[in-house]
Amino acid sequence: MPRLVRDLKHEHSLITDLFKSVKEAGVSSKEGRERLLAAKKGLLGHLKKEDDKLYPVLKDAAKDDPRLRTTLDLFAREMEEVSALVLKFFNKYSQAGASGMEFARDFGQLAAKLGSRIRKEENILYAEYDKLRQD
Repeated sequence: MPRLVRDLKHEHSLITDLFKSVKEAGVSSKEGRERLLAAKKGLLGHLKKEDDKLYPVLKDAAKDDPRLRTTLDLFAREMEEVSALVLKFFNKYSQAGASGMEFARDFGQLAAKLGSRIRKEENILYAEYDKLRQD
């Protein structure tokens, strides 16, 4: 497994753990908001790493592989939806005064979307990268 894939999977684990800790602390607490901001920072850094290091390799390979090109197009469309949900969530809950029940509902929706995306990336995109790079 390439080092990049190992690093990205590790980051997935850290981001997932941070989101769990936000839920445990509660977004209405100072600690919960601090964890939420740390999760946001970790997620943004992770996405930048994927954009800088993972996707260029996959996009280059997709020039000669219609199946991979279709896969990347599907992932890009899905990411637009996930990104919109993530931004809405962070904008809403980065400030104090969030409702517990509303947060729980929104958090559950976000966690499900991110969890699904993480599984797909690890099972599909990272596997494609593995085929191309063995460093």
